[in-house]
Amino acid sequence: MNNNGILLESGTNELEIVEFEVNNNKYGINVIKVKEIIQPAAVNQVPHSHPFINGIIQLRGEVLPVIDMRSVLGAVKKETSPQEKFIVSEFNKQKVVFHVDNVSMIHRISWDQIEKPSDMYQNGDTKIIGVIKREDDMLLLLDFESIILDINPESGINVGMVKKLGKRDRSSKQLVVAEDSPLLRRLLSDTLSEAGYDNVEFFENGKDAYSYLESLSVSNDNVEDSVQLVITDIEMPQMDGHHLTRRIKEHASLKKLPVVIFSSLITDDLKHKGNQVGADDQISKPEINQLITTIDRLIL
Repeated sequence: MNNNGILLESGTNELEIVEFEVNNNKYGINVIKVKEIIQPAAVNQVPHSHPFINGIIQLRGEVLPVIDMRSVLGAVKKETSPQEKFIVSEFNKQKVVFHVDNVSMIHRISWDQIEKPSDMYQNGDTKIIGVIKREDDMLLLLDFESIILDINPESGINVGMVKKLGKRDRSSKQLVVAEDSPLLRRLLSDTLSEAGYDNVEFFENGKDAYSYLESLSVSNDNVEDSVQLVITDIEMPQMDGHHLTRRIKEHASLKKLPVVIFSSLITDDLKHKGNQVGADDQISKPEINQLITTIDRLIL
Protein backbone atom coordinates (compact mmCIF):
# COMPACT_ATOMS: atom_id res chain seq x y z
CA MET A 1 0.00 0.00 0.00
CA ASN A 2 1.39 3.32 -1.05
CA ASN A 3 0.21 6.24 1.07
CA ASN A 4 1.62 8.90 -1.24
CA GLY A 5 -1.11 11.15 -2.53
CA ILE A 6 -3.72 10.11 0.03
CA LEU A 7 -5.65 13.09 1.40
CA LEU A 8 -3.04 15.56 0.23
CA GLU A 9 -5.10 18.50 1.41
CA SER A 10 -4.86 18.79 5.17
CA GLY A 11 -7.55 20.04 7.51
CA THR A 12 -10.56 18.71 5.56
CA ASN A 13 -11.74 16.65 8.58
CA GLU A 14 -11.58 13.53 6.43
CA LEU A 15 -9.67 10.29 6.78
CA GLU A 16 -9.30 6.98 5.00
CA ILE A 17 -9.91 3.77 6.89
CA VAL A 18 -8.57 0.31 6.11
CA GLU A 19 -11.35 -2.15 6.93
CA PHE A 20 -10.31 -5.51 8.37
CA GLU A 21 -12.06 -8.43 10.03
CA VAL A 22 -11.48 -10.35 13.25
CA ASN A 23 -13.88 -13.09 14.35
CA ASN A 24 -16.46 -11.95 11.73
CA ASN A 25 -16.55 -8.42 13.18
CA LYS A 26 -15.43 -5.42 11.13
CA TYR A 27 -12.85 -2.94 12.39
CA GLY A 28 -10.90 0.00 11.02
CA ILE A 29 -7.41 1.47 11.18
CA ASN A 30 -6.42 4.88 9.85
CA VAL A 31 -4.66 4.39 6.52
CA ILE A 32 -1.97 6.84 7.66
CA LYS A 33 -0.87 4.22 10.20
CA VAL A 34 -0.56 1.52 7.52
CA LYS A 35 2.75 1.00 5.73
CA GLU A 36 1.69 -2.09 3.80
CA ILE A 37 -0.53 -5.16 3.87
CA ILE A 38 1.15 -8.51 3.25
CA GLN A 39 0.46 -12.21 3.32
CA PRO A 40 1.31 -13.83 6.68
CA ALA A 41 4.95 -14.84 6.97
CA ALA A 42 6.62 -17.44 9.16
CA VAL A 43 6.63 -16.20 12.76
CA ASN A 44 9.42 -16.96 15.20
CA GLN A 45 8.10 -17.62 18.70
CA VAL A 46 9.52 -15.56 21.57
CA PRO A 47 9.53 -17.38 24.95
CA HIS A 48 7.67 -15.63 27.82
CA SER A 49 6.37 -12.84 25.56
CA HIS A 50 3.12 -10.98 26.16
CA PRO A 51 -0.04 -13.06 25.46
CA PHE A 52 -0.97 -10.70 22.60
CA ILE A 53 2.34 -11.35 20.80
CA ASN A 54 2.45 -14.13 18.19
CA GLY A 55 6.20 -13.74 17.83
CA ILE A 56 8.50 -11.82 15.52
CA ILE A 57 9.16 -11.68 11.80
CA GLN A 58 11.95 -10.24 9.70
CA LEU A 59 10.75 -7.84 7.00
CA ARG A 60 13.34 -6.27 4.72
CA GLY A 61 15.99 -6.52 7.40
CA GLU A 62 13.78 -5.20 10.22
CA VAL A 63 12.69 -7.41 13.11
CA LEU A 64 9.04 -6.62 13.90
CA PRO A 65 6.65 -7.93 16.59
CA VAL A 66 3.45 -9.60 15.39
CA ILE A 67 0.34 -8.80 17.45
CA ASP A 68 -2.50 -11.33 17.32
CA MET A 69 -5.67 -9.26 17.04
CA ARG A 70 -7.78 -12.30 17.97
CA SER A 71 -6.08 -12.37 21.36
CA VAL A 72 -6.41 -8.59 21.74
CA LEU A 73 -10.15 -8.73 21.05
CA GLY A 74 -10.82 -11.85 23.10
CA ALA A 75 -11.72 -14.10 20.16
CA VAL A 76 -11.28 -17.86 20.16
CA LYS A 77 -8.28 -19.25 18.30
CA LYS A 78 -9.11 -20.88 14.98
CA GLU A 79 -7.45 -22.70 12.13
CA THR A 80 -5.48 -20.51 9.74
CA SER A 81 -7.18 -19.45 6.51
CA PRO A 82 -5.91 -18.08 3.18
CA GLN A 83 -7.71 -14.77 3.81
CA GLU A 84 -5.56 -13.83 6.80
CA LYS A 85 -3.31 -10.79 6.45
CA PHE A 86 -0.51 -8.95 8.20
CA ILE A 87 -1.07 -5.19 8.52
CA VAL A 88 2.36 -3.55 8.85
CA SER A 89 1.89 -0.33 10.80
CA GLU A 90 3.97 2.58 12.04
CA PHE A 91 3.01 5.07 14.76
CA ASN A 92 4.48 6.33 18.03
CA LYS A 93 7.86 6.07 16.28
CA GLN A 94 7.70 2.28 16.11
CA LYS A 95 6.68 -0.41 13.64
CA VAL A 96 4.43 -3.33 14.52
CA VAL A 97 2.49 -5.98 12.61
CA PHE A 98 -1.19 -6.74 13.29
CA HIS A 99 -2.36 -10.26 12.40
CA VAL A 100 -6.02 -10.12 11.25
CA ASP A 101 -8.50 -12.53 9.66
CA ASN A 102 -8.98 -10.52 6.49
CA VAL A 103 -8.55 -7.07 4.93
CA SER A 104 -11.41 -6.01 2.68
CA MET A 105 -11.42 -2.40 1.49
CA ILE A 106 -10.60 1.27 2.12
CA HIS A 107 -13.27 3.83 3.03
CA ARG A 108 -12.96 7.59 2.82
CA ILE A 109 -15.14 9.25 5.45
CA SER A 110 -15.45 12.40 7.53
CA TRP A 111 -14.57 12.45 11.22
CA ASP A 112 -18.03 13.84 11.97
CA GLN A 113 -19.49 10.51 10.78
CA ILE A 114 -17.71 8.75 13.64
CA GLU A 115 -19.66 8.44 16.87
CA LYS A 116 -18.20 8.11 20.34
CA PRO A 117 -18.88 4.66 21.87
CA SER A 118 -21.69 4.70 24.41
CA ASP A 119 -20.83 4.28 28.08
CA MET A 120 -23.53 1.59 28.15
CA TYR A 121 -21.42 -0.95 26.28
CA GLN A 122 -17.86 0.03 27.00
CA ASN A 123 -15.70 -0.03 30.10
CA GLY A 124 -12.28 1.25 31.12
CA ASP A 125 -10.57 -1.54 29.16
CA THR A 126 -12.38 -1.04 25.87
CA LYS A 127 -10.31 -0.75 22.71
CA ILE A 128 -13.09 0.95 20.75
CA ILE A 129 -12.73 4.70 20.23
CA GLY A 130 -15.30 5.24 17.49
CA VAL A 131 -18.28 3.71 15.71
CA ILE A 132 -19.00 4.21 12.01
CA LYS A 133 -22.61 3.34 11.15
CA ARG A 134 -23.40 2.06 7.69
CA GLU A 135 -26.62 0.93 6.01
CA ASP A 136 -26.34 -2.75 6.88
CA ASP A 137 -23.60 -2.93 9.52
CA MET A 138 -21.04 -0.89 11.40
CA LEU A 139 -17.29 -0.46 11.58
CA LEU A 140 -15.46 -0.13 14.89
CA LEU A 141 -12.36 2.06 15.18
CA LEU A 142 -9.78 0.65 17.55
CA ASP A 143 -7.37 2.41 19.92
CA PHE A 144 -4.12 0.93 18.63
CA GLU A 145 -2.00 3.15 20.90
CA SER A 146 -3.77 1.63 23.91
CA ILE A 147 -3.12 -1.88 22.57
CA ILE A 148 0.61 -1.15 22.33
CA LEU A 149 0.55 0.41 25.79
CA ASP A 150 -0.99 -2.76 27.25
CA ILE A 151 1.84 -4.80 25.76
CA ASN A 152 4.63 -2.35 26.63
CA PRO A 153 3.69 0.21 29.32
CA GLU A 154 7.12 1.82 28.98
CA SER A 155 6.18 3.01 25.48
CA GLY A 156 3.61 5.48 26.84
CA ILE A 157 3.62 8.89 28.48
CA ASN A 158 5.44 8.68 31.79
CA VAL A 159 5.37 11.18 34.66
CA GLY A 160 8.90 10.12 35.54
CA MET A 161 10.14 11.57 32.25
CA VAL A 162 8.98 15.04 33.34
CA LYS A 163 10.83 14.76 36.62
CA LYS A 164 14.06 14.67 34.64
CA LEU A 165 13.41 18.31 33.72
CA GLY A 166 14.15 19.23 37.33
CA LYS A 167 12.21 21.36 39.81
CA ARG A 168 9.47 23.42 38.14
CA ASP A 169 7.43 26.43 39.19
CA ARG A 170 3.63 26.32 39.14
CA SER A 171 2.07 28.17 36.23
CA SER A 172 -1.27 30.00 36.14
CA LYS A 173 -1.40 29.80 32.33
CA GLN A 174 -4.43 27.94 30.98
CA LEU A 175 -4.06 25.18 28.41
CA VAL A 176 -6.75 23.54 26.29
CA VAL A 177 -6.18 19.88 25.38
CA ALA A 178 -8.17 17.91 22.78
CA GLU A 179 -7.57 14.15 23.22
CA ASP A 180 -10.14 11.41 22.66
CA SER A 181 -8.47 8.63 24.66
CA PRO A 182 -9.53 8.60 28.36
CA LEU A 183 -6.28 6.86 29.26
CA LEU A 184 -4.14 9.48 27.54
CA ARG A 185 -6.18 12.31 29.04
CA ARG A 186 -5.35 10.94 32.50
CA LEU A 187 -1.68 10.52 31.63
CA LEU A 188 -1.49 14.01 30.16
CA SER A 189 -3.22 15.47 33.20
CA ASP A 190 -0.67 13.84 35.51
CA THR A 191 2.35 14.85 33.45
CA LEU A 192 1.22 18.43 32.82
CA SER A 193 0.53 18.82 36.53
CA GLU A 194 3.99 17.49 37.33
CA ALA A 195 5.39 20.07 34.91
CA GLY A 196 3.59 22.88 36.75
CA TYR A 197 0.55 23.24 34.49
CA ASP A 198 -2.55 22.64 36.63
CA ASN A 199 -4.93 24.95 34.79
CA VAL A 200 -5.91 22.61 31.93
CA GLU A 201 -9.27 22.16 30.19
CA PHE A 202 -9.64 18.73 28.57
CA PHE A 203 -11.98 17.90 25.68
CA GLU A 204 -12.53 14.52 24.07
CA ASN A 205 -12.66 15.81 20.50
CA GLY A 206 -11.76 18.83 18.42
CA LYS A 207 -15.38 19.90 17.95
CA ASP A 208 -15.95 20.41 21.70
CA ALA A 209 -12.58 22.15 22.10
CA TYR A 210 -13.36 24.54 19.24
CA SER A 211 -16.83 25.32 20.61
CA TYR A 212 -15.25 26.22 23.94
CA LEU A 213 -12.65 28.48 22.32
CA GLU A 214 -15.26 30.10 20.10
CA SER A 215 -17.45 30.83 23.13
CA LEU A 216 -14.49 32.59 24.75
CA SER A 217 -13.99 34.69 21.63
CA VAL A 218 -17.59 35.90 21.82
CA SER A 219 -17.32 37.01 25.45
CA ASN A 220 -13.71 38.19 25.38
CA ASP A 221 -12.04 40.45 22.81
CA ASN A 222 -8.63 39.06 23.79
CA VAL A 223 -8.89 35.26 24.03
CA GLU A 224 -5.20 34.98 24.93
CA ASP A 225 -6.10 36.45 28.33
CA SER A 226 -8.13 33.29 29.03
CA VAL A 227 -6.24 30.57 27.13
CA GLN A 228 -2.56 30.64 26.30
CA LEU A 229 -2.06 27.43 24.27
CA VAL A 230 -3.90 24.54 22.61
CA ILE A 231 -2.63 20.95 22.49
CA THR A 232 -4.41 18.58 20.13
CA ASP A 233 -4.30 14.96 19.04
CA ILE A 234 -4.95 14.25 15.36
CA GLU A 235 -7.30 11.24 15.38
CA MET A 236 -10.56 12.23 17.12
CA PRO A 237 -14.24 11.62 16.34
CA GLN A 238 -16.32 14.61 15.19
CA MET A 239 -13.35 16.87 14.41
CA ASP A 240 -9.72 15.85 13.97
CA GLY A 241 -6.70 17.81 15.14
CA HIS A 242 -5.71 19.09 11.71
CA HIS A 243 -9.17 20.51 11.11
CA LEU A 244 -9.25 22.00 14.63
CA THR A 245 -5.91 23.69 14.00
CA ARG A 246 -7.10 25.03 10.67
CA ARG A 247 -10.30 26.43 12.20
CA ILE A 248 -8.35 28.15 14.98
CA LYS A 249 -5.83 29.69 12.60
CA GLU A 250 -8.59 30.94 10.29
CA HIS A 251 -10.59 32.53 13.13
CA ALA A 252 -10.09 36.27 13.50
CA SER A 253 -10.01 36.19 17.32
CA LEU A 254 -8.27 32.83 17.81
CA LYS A 255 -5.56 32.80 15.16
CA LYS A 256 -2.83 34.07 17.49
CA LEU A 257 -3.30 31.11 19.86
CA PRO A 258 -0.31 28.74 19.68
CA VAL A 259 -1.39 25.23 18.65
CA VAL A 260 0.78 22.18 19.27
CA ILE A 261 -0.16 18.91 17.59
CA PHE A 262 0.76 16.01 19.91
CA SER A 263 0.07 12.75 18.10
CA SER A 264 1.35 9.27 17.36
CA LEU A 265 1.08 10.16 13.65
CA ILE A 266 3.86 12.77 13.62
CA THR A 267 6.51 11.55 11.20
CA ASP A 268 8.88 13.27 8.79
CA ASP A 269 6.60 12.16 5.93
CA LEU A 270 3.43 13.58 7.50
CA LYS A 271 4.62 16.79 9.15
CA HIS A 272 3.66 18.75 6.06
CA LYS A 273 0.00 18.19 6.97
CA GLY A 274 0.40 20.08 10.24
CA ASN A 275 2.43 22.78 8.50
CA GLN A 276 -0.34 23.28 5.96
CA VAL A 277 -2.90 24.09 8.67
CA GLY A 278 -0.57 26.42 10.59
CA ALA A 279 0.44 24.35 13.62
CA ASP A 280 3.06 26.13 15.73
CA ASP A 281 4.78 22.82 16.49
CA GLN A 282 4.26 19.08 16.04
CA ILE A 283 5.49 16.49 18.51
CA SER A 284 5.24 12.72 18.37
CA LYS A 285 3.80 10.79 21.28
CA PRO A 286 5.15 9.84 23.75
CA GLU A 287 7.83 12.59 23.72
CA ILE A 288 6.33 14.36 26.73
CA ASN A 289 9.57 16.16 27.65
CA GLN A 290 9.65 17.79 24.24
CA LEU A 291 6.00 18.76 24.63
CA ILE A 292 6.69 20.45 27.99
CA THR A 293 9.69 22.41 26.72
CA THR A 294 7.66 23.49 23.66
CA ILE A 295 4.84 24.74 25.90
CA ASP A 296 7.39 26.66 27.97
CA ARG A 297 8.78 28.28 24.84
CA LEU A 298 5.45 29.21 23.26
CA ILE A 299 3.73 30.79 26.25
CA LEU A 300 6.60 32.81 27.72
